[in-house]
Amino acid sequence: MNEAIRELLALSTMTLATSSLQGEPHAAAVYFVADDLKLYFFSDANSQHSRDLQENPLAAVTIYPEVWDWQAIRGIQMRGRVEVVSQEEEWQKAWESYQRKFPFVKYLKTIVARNLLYGFQPTWLRWIDNRLGLGHKQEWHLR
Repeated sequence: MNEAIRELLALSTMTLATSSLQGEPHAAAVYFVADDLKLYFFSDANSQHSRDLQENPLAAVTIYPEVWDWQAIRGIQMRGRVEVVSQEEEWQKAWESYQRKFPFVKYLKTIVARNLLYGFQPTWLRWIDNRLGLGHKQEWHLR
């Protein structure tokens, strides 16, 4: 993985796009942590994206820093599958990473405990970086 993608995975927020089985789209901003390219996030089981994911585990993600100059636009777009993390060892490892990245969550343990932990595993990734030229991009098909 190149350094530019690593930098983007260190950002705090991603936009998660889901859809119901009827094709109703939905997008939500969520905090996330990355373990290589697998992304973890917590969410209420009753949120729209959680309900969508119960019906349809396919999702898309985009991660990008806010910029005001078109020449600074950069980010990653991914498509993949989302699953609830129930395996205790994986859950604990993701929770520890989440606490390191977002120290304030240690004060929200009871709220976090009421949420589900999800893991997003990408199957496709596009990296865009206008700093290298307008529309500069690379794509990878994963697994």
